[in-house]
Amino acid sequence: MRRSIYNITPFTLLDYPEHTACIIWFAGCNMRCQYCYNPDIVLGKGKLTIDSAVAFLHSRQQLLEAVVLSGGECTLHPSIVTLAREAKKRNYLVKIDTNGTQPRRIDKLLQENLVDYIALDFKAPPHKHADITQSDTWTTFTQSLQIIQDSQIQFEIRTTWHSELLNTKDLQEMIHFLEKIKYKGNYYIQRFVNEVPTLSKLSRSNTHLDLSQLTSPDIRIIIR
Repeated sequence: MRRSIYNITPFTLLDYPEHTACIIWFAGCNMRCQYCYNPDIVLGKGKLTIDSAVAFLHSRQQLLEAVVLSGGECTLHPSIVTLAREAKKRNYLVKIDTNGTQPRRIDKLLQENLVDYIALDFKAPPHKHADITQSDTWTTFTQSLQIIQDSQIQFEIRTTWHSELLNTKDLQEMIHFLEKIKYKGNYYIQRFVNEVPTLSKLSRSNTHLDLSQLTSPDIRIIIR
């Protein structure tokens, strides 16, 4: 059986809002974001099978409330559907962390009611998307965003901010884009963490971001 899973984090209080969870990390990604914190997972190969992950979930049924499917990019793998089905059979809440480049797979998960929460990465405004992600995936990202928004599922949008890659004007453009599609949820802007291994060698990022320049009447912008 194919080994699509890189690793499992057995316990987290941070990755699924208000619930105890584990994280199942799928290997590989179709982006090469310069600031990526998981180069080993993105460039690495799977070590565990879906059956191994299901066995782990079975053993933790009384201890955990949720499972986070992450990566890499978890939706690249058709086996995510099988794993989500098995998780729901065991009454887990299921969250996916995704770059939104596989709209058909996301739609399938939603149509089968296999996901309870989605964290969608908004990498960059259109004119910088290809450069930052090293991929031609803007269109599939916007398709996924529309599918997720139409589904009425609970979800968040988040951006990793490195001062060398995205300036304040870029972030303002991204906020305006979200306003245009009538997004009204939380928009998390995550400061890049300096001195950690990343996919590309980057200079030190400025950590100060002026929230007063990033406002919206309908979107709650949270810097973290």
